[in-house]
Amino acid sequence: MSEANEQDRAAGSGGARPTMRDALVEAAFQLFSERGFEQTTIDDIVSLAGVGRRSFFRYFPSKEAVVFPDHDGCLADMTALLETADPSGDPVEQVCDAARLVLRMYAGNPAFSVGRYRLTKQVPTLRIHELSVVWRYERTLAGHLRSRYAARADGALRADVIAAAVVAAHNYALRAWLRSGGEGEVGAAVDEALQLVVDTWGNGAEGAGAAGSQDEEVVVMVARRGTPMWRVVQGVEAALED
Repeated sequence: MSEANEQDRAAGSGGARPTMRDALVEAAFQLFSERGFEQTTIDDIVSLAGVGRRSFFRYFPSKEAVVFPDHDGCLADMTALLETADPSGDPVEQVCDAARLVLRMYAGNPAFSVGRYRLTKQVPTLRIHELSVVWRYERTLAGHLRSRYAARADGALRADVIAAAVVAAHNYALRAWLRSGGEGEVGAAVDEALQLVVDTWGNGAEGAGAAGSQDEEVVVMVARRGTPMWRVVQGVEAALED
């Protein structure tokens, strides 16, 4: 068994020791805070964590990746949730529920999330890396929607537009919370933002639109040229009353 697996198993068996992955993340953020991201090397991180350089690359392909240690797991959870989603359910509500997994990840550790947000704003390479992470989430949501809308002529377009809307709504509320320093209840704000997407694109929105068009009646009033306006109005009122 590898050194990494030994440490991870020890932590999972009830010991207080953090996993090697956690130790690397903690060391990295400590150094980023003290020295800055660009000035910190991978050798600095592994030295502070007390592990070898090879151990770092067992978990992270790059220094940028150590800033986003939880997204791979969250993406896997999102994929699993969508794969087991009820085929008869509203696909828009399903992708919104999937997006809430990302919210729970951030809200589960506000201090870390706020620190990462502030660091990412300062480092261009991290912003680029973050965009690639967001793109993976969006593609996962769009993939689910494409499968559900496969029978529609506009299925692919609809899927991509809704996936982008879900990500935009989720991130709008999440980033407002991060800018505030993680203060307040972020769940309600994200729910409100995502509900806008459901109201616009969900099955209920389509049903409401269809019902509205079926329930509406059109009244046509036919009158001879020269008919007094009061008589025209009287005829319209009578038709509406009927």
